[in-house]
Amino acid sequence: MRKEGGFTLAEVLIGLTILAIGILAITAIQVLSIKGTSFSNHLSHASMMAQGRLEHLKSLELKSEKLNTGDYEDIQTGIFHGGYRAERTDDYVVLHYYVSWAEGSTPHRISFSTVKGR
Repeated sequence: MRKEGGFTLAEVLIGLTILAIGILAITAIQVLSIKGTSFSNHLSHASMMAQGRLEHLKSLELKSEKLNTGDYEDIQTGIFHGGYRAERTDDYVVLHYYVSWAEGSTPHRISFSTVKGR
C-alpha cells in the first residue's frame, strides 16, 4: 500500500490556533479604527459648529447685548453643547467659543478664540 500525504490532526489544530489569534488581533485593530473614525467625525463636526457660531458672533454689531461680558449658553444639538465667553473692552470684544460632547463616558471639548474690533 502506498502512504497518502496530508496533514495530521495536530498540525491542523496548530494552524487553526494561529489563524484564530491572527483574526482576534485584526478584530481589535478594527475596533480601534472605528472608535478613531467616530472621534474624528465628531471633532470635525464640533469644529465646524464652533467656527460657524464664532463667525455669526463676529457679524454682530460691537454694541450688541450678546457681546456683553459674560458666559452664554448657545447651542444644544444632539450630543453637542456649545457656549461662549465674551470679554468686552471699550474698543474690542474677545470671544472664546467652545463645543463639548461625550463619547461613552469620555468627555471632549474644543475651543476657539477671536477678537472683534471696530
